[in-house]
Amino acid sequence: MLVWLSKNALILLAKFISGASIRWKGCMPEASCQRVYIANHTSHLDGIVIWAALPHEVREKTRLVAAQDYWEGGPIRRFLAKKVFNVILVNRENVSIRNNPLYHMLEEMGDKYSIIIFPEGGRSTSGVIGEFKSGVYYLVKKRPELELIPVYLDNMNRILPKGFLLPAPMLSRVIFGAPLWYEKNESKDAFLRRARESVVQLKEFHDEKPRAKVHNE
Repeated sequence: MLVWLSKNALILLAKFISGASIRWKGCMPEASCQRVYIANHTSHLDGIVIWAALPHEVREKTRLVAAQDYWEGGPIRRFLAKKVFNVILVNRENVSIRNNPLYHMLEEMGDKYSIIIFPEGGRSTSGVIGEFKSGVYYLVKKRPELELIPVYLDNMNRILPKGFLLPAPMLSRVIFGAPLWYEKNESKDAFLRRARESVVQLKEFHDEKPRAKVHNE
């Protein structure tokens, strides 16, 4: 009961604080296939807001991927990570062939779960979407059937910017874009450019101002 209450309270809180409007552009929510949601990253709340934006049946099959050292930094975070959000925790320290976060992610995903990741690797303070790290490339190279869904988060950096502890309610937007897949023999650099561009295009779509209608006399 405590887990159920905590989960639903946090979903409502995330929606209230973010004031997020949700748009699916080129795809629809889907619970029957495994997806990797790749998003820009500006706030500690980003993952929770994307997770809360998903319909219930999709949310139940979607897990955040996050740093173990952050989410195990106290009993409350550990409870939220393991019991409420069902986070896939990755160890960013002492990475080796044996201790490779990629294999841990794939094992935790199995053939059931979709995941939410931030390929930039860290939060941006400038609003510019950074270059994507190679992890997402190796993930989909191992599992080329996975759908990658680009996600653009707008205004989240003003709700809980880096260095702040308490969020300030704002209006934000979550835009889900059209899926893309790893193409056979695609190089790492080409794939990472294409994946990043899919998120950048959603930002540009958001930034476009509507054109005035022209009436022909």
